[in-house]
Amino acid sequence: MPIKVGDKLPDATFMTMGADGPEPVTTAQVFGGKRVALFAVPGAFTPTCSAKHLPGFKERAAEFTAKGVDAIACTSVNDVFVMGAWAQDQGVSDEMQMLADGNGAFAKAIDLVLDGSGFGMGSRSQRYAMIANDGVVEALHVEEGGEFRVSSAEYVLENL
Repeated sequence: MPIKVGDKLPDATFMTMGADGPEPVTTAQVFGGKRVALFAVPGAFTPTCSAKHLPGFKERAAEFTAKGVDAIACTSVNDVFVMGAWAQDQGVSDEMQMLADGNGAFAKAIDLVLDGSGFGMGSRSQRYAMIANDGVVEALHVEEGGEFRVSSAEYVLENL
């Protein structure tokens, strides 16, 4: 059963690109004691993800802060090197944390997996956005297949 509003995020470990290379980071470290906007994309460098999804959150980071969000994080079922290269390509710095869910463990744990095998992409994350407050889901916006509306930065901000 997919995660829902009121549920606590499961324990999981992501990888992030640090100054000295890949570093593990846990859900407790990302979400503990903070109000976090997390958005998930099916894949780094994919068209909608690169042209609309990530840029929307990057461009509106200050608006999220003004609405009481402490941090923004992006996750994808990609390895840490791909996520690091995508962050560099998109000009991401301190406005958001890039969380590699390389094996899809987090996507599976919250039951928001997308079967992208028809496109040669294997198991991926569904496209969604959530607000988590101290690790508890406060708001959740999951897209229907092929859509990009309710997980956009604009929609999430309008519904904060």
